[in-house]
Amino acid sequence: IHIMTIKLIISLIHLIINSNIFQYSENDWGLTGHRVVALVSEKYLIESAEDSIYSILNGNSLVSISNYADDIKSDKRFDKYKSWHYLNINSDDDYQNLLSKKNADIVYAINKCIEVLSDKNQSNKEKAFYLKLLVHFVGDVHQPLHVGRIKDKGGNNIKVKWFGKLTNLHKVWDTEIINSHQMSYTELSNDLPVLVLLELNKVQNDSLGVWVKESHEIARMIYKDLELKTNLGYEYKYKYLDVVKLRLFKGGIRLASILNKIYINDLLC
Repeated sequence: IHIMTIKLIISLIHLIINSNIFQYSENDWGLTGHRVVALVSEKYLIESAEDSIYSILNGNSLVSISNYADDIKSDKRFDKYKSWHYLNINSDDDYQNLLSKKNADIVYAINKCIEVLSDKNQSNKEKAFYLKLLVHFVGDVHQPLHVGRIKDKGGNNIKVKWFGKLTNLHKVWDTEIINSHQMSYTELSNDLPVLVLLELNKVQNDSLGVWVKESHEIARMIYKDLELKTNLGYEYKYKYLDVVKLRLFKGGIRLASILNKIYINDLLC
């Protein structure tokens, strides 16, 4: 009986370790940032925007569709949208020159989504598709390495260690820093910076160029730090967690601002 009890305990331990009780999925935590951006934006929507989005998405929330643009990557029919997730900028590039080019990048993507959503002649089906993309891309452009260097594909080709585990720099910023905070997207959305009204108004009205500039400047800092250390852990998390939180908050605020400007006229209809 004693041996059977020990075997049963060992089996239970293995079951718990391999279950989702204490283990989180990298994919799930990778989704968290986009869900936070979407949830923050929902809190700042005006009524007419809420109503229009409800109609376009058939009652679905922005949170529920916030990762659609990643979900369709595995479908070859949507291959042309892959480059819409990023804008490669080398550390010494003038981002302003890149913004003026009509490349199929994240700047073009966001402007295209706004164009379609603002067009009264577009069908709800078309608007739903571009709304799903917009929610995701606004999140992406606030992740600094989505405007990272060309030569390393925004940090994807830079190997680093995160708490001793081999990964890449882009993944650290996409998932690992948020992952290490061990909060759900609802918890994290309530753990973001608080801005005074003046700062909030500025963030809401900043241009897309400002968003890119901010991410580019942070990316340059990230690359510079990497020259000193590639074994990342508590010190790195302590330095950059608040940066990540502010990027998520700004992404949500700015997404809401875009949608409010598009749908404010619906309030008058």
